[in-house]
Amino acid sequence: MGKIPFIEEQMVTEHHGKLRIAQVAPLWTKVPPATYGGIELLVGLLTDELVRRGHDVTLIGTGDSRTTAKLRAIHDVNILDAMAAGSVANYEYYANAAVAEALLAQDEFDIIHFHIGCDHIPSGALAKRPVLFTMHTQPGPDDAWVLQKFPQVPVAAISRFQVKDLQAAPGRAEIPVVYNGCDFDAFDPSYEPGKYLVFLGRLSYDKNPLDAIRIAEKAGMPIVLAGNALGKKEVAYYESEIEPLIDGDAVKYIGLVDHAQKNELLRNAAALLFPVQWHEPFGLVMIEAMACGTPVIAHNLGSIAEVVDNGVTGFHATSIEALGDLVPKALALDRKTVCAHAMGRFGYQRMVDDYLKIYASLQK
Repeated sequence: MGKIPFIEEQMVTEHHGKLRIAQVAPLWTKVPPATYGGIELLVGLLTDELVRRGHDVTLIGTGDSRTTAKLRAIHDVNILDAMAAGSVANYEYYANAAVAEALLAQDEFDIIHFHIGCDHIPSGALAKRPVLFTMHTQPGPDDAWVLQKFPQVPVAAISRFQVKDLQAAPGRAEIPVVYNGCDFDAFDPSYEPGKYLVFLGRLSYDKNPLDAIRIAEKAGMPIVLAGNALGKKEVAYYESEIEPLIDGDAVKYIGLVDHAQKNELLRNAAALLFPVQWHEPFGLVMIEAMACGTPVIAHNLGSIAEVVDNGVTGFHATSIEALGDLVPKALALDRKTVCAHAMGRFGYQRMVDDYLKIYASLQK
């Protein structure tokens, strides 16, 4: 049979392009999470899409994770559930074990991608194989120090804001930015105007549900709160500042939501309120709202202006007081445009493309 050059060359290219990749997930919750767990959700999307594209992928995580990749379980259940059951007291033991698992098996991989925090970068310096650390949280002084101390360990950021104040260390390459992605097909957008405003996130001072309630009151619209308080400080904030305002009518609280509930909550909302009081490194819930056609009204701190395109997918302002005046403008936006524009910027396939480019650069 005659040779078909294009097909055979294409097959060879695909064969040589296949990578053996380890994804080291956080262990707080399973991959993907049942409710709260943005990093675990992103790791799940990245891992399964890499498998779909033909790569040999191993997920190092908890035994209750669901993945199309090979799974190496560090603990049989996620650490939050284990802590609730009283069988685990200290998360770091298990995170350190995940790092050790990856490094002990490093000869099996072409690249190890860590999603568990900059505090493990010193261990990454011991790797003989290429590694990548994604910074999923806003870096503090300790993160800046470790990035300076170990410039040979590659890292990626999830927004330009995240790394704008980090001093370039001698020998460190420019830190690439890979925006988080969303599975737009997993959401059912609505193009009809919603009847309420929504706050979805941790019930903390930083996330600021209190001002979300005030914005809704100023706009004359009811608000639905979803999420939970983590730790004693957040519980105290919720009990003193938020709980007294919940009346089941103008202010309704529905607790944690799973994906199906989140989809219904966001698609039927008029807008998502995001009045953060800290420098948000990304804010995944914003693009999930956009996937439902729901515009975002946000306080312009951190990466907000990188995620919300003013006048297209929502509005942002430099003061929380100004957000209430933006509600009518946000409600007038075309919800089809909100969804389509966001999909072009934040579809998870683009996120995977960007990571594959970094993986390829680390093979050289």
